[in-house]
Amino acid sequence: MNTNKINEDNYISIEEAATYLGIKTVTLRNWIKKKPDIPAHRLGKLWKFKRSELDDWVASGKSAE
Repeated sequence: MNTNKINEDNYISIEEAATYLGIKTVTLRNWIKKKPDIPAHRLGKLWKFKRSELDDWVASGKSAE
């Protein structure tokens, strides 16, 4: 079993997602409010992301809108 693939699909925090995208956490929080198509998941009070979904979102060009 490829553990790298499993780790890539684990949920990451908003801080990790911002770092992964190369932006500041405050920018990502603003995007969550303003971009309804961003692949963010609310778990209680925390926002979580999957790298694979972020990759797909960026590749789709929706992040540039």
